[in-house]
Amino acid sequence: MKIDRIHHVAYRCHDAKETVEWYVKNLKMDFQLAIAEDQVPSTKEPDPYMHVFLDAGHGNVLAFFELPTKPKMGRDENTPEWVQHIAFKVQDMETLKAYKEHLEANGIEVLGVTDHSVFHSIYFFDPNGHRLELAAPDSAEKEKLERLSEVKWDMLNEWAETKKAPRHADWMHNKEFDS
Repeated sequence: MKIDRIHHVAYRCHDAKETVEWYVKNLKMDFQLAIAEDQVPSTKEPDPYMHVFLDAGHGNVLAFFELPTKPKMGRDENTPEWVQHIAFKVQDMETLKAYKEHLEANGIEVLGVTDHSVFHSIYFFDPNGHRLELAAPDSAEKEKLERLSEVKWDMLNEWAETKKAPRHADWMHNKEFDS
């Protein structure tokens, strides 16, 4: 028994129409469908909502709920805003840089390109305050991921004991791998 893949991930939004239009315009996602009901199917709670679904590529679906009867949405104030985010993969650095230009031309503030060694990213926020990341693979992604995979359990076990960053992957930031 094994999970096949993620069916969809769902987040809350301020305004379903604005959210769909923003993702279509800025990330070129296709609007797949909308479901609106006055009762929550799982809990039977009477609560009107709009549930929209966007195609995030390769069978991945990003969904949002607009909940007009609930208090204004917020975020977990105990978690830094850089932690909770949605990351989307793009084909290559050329595509990543083109998205950066496209987003900035649409008035969106973009952080990066950030070099994570294994991949390169840009970061920005959607109109709901959700942090988004676009990530492009590094030219040596396969080899770097294999090297990281070799030490994953050692790193996790050391972290579990010490809560300090293990040094098994220091090569990622000192360019040792690229030489």
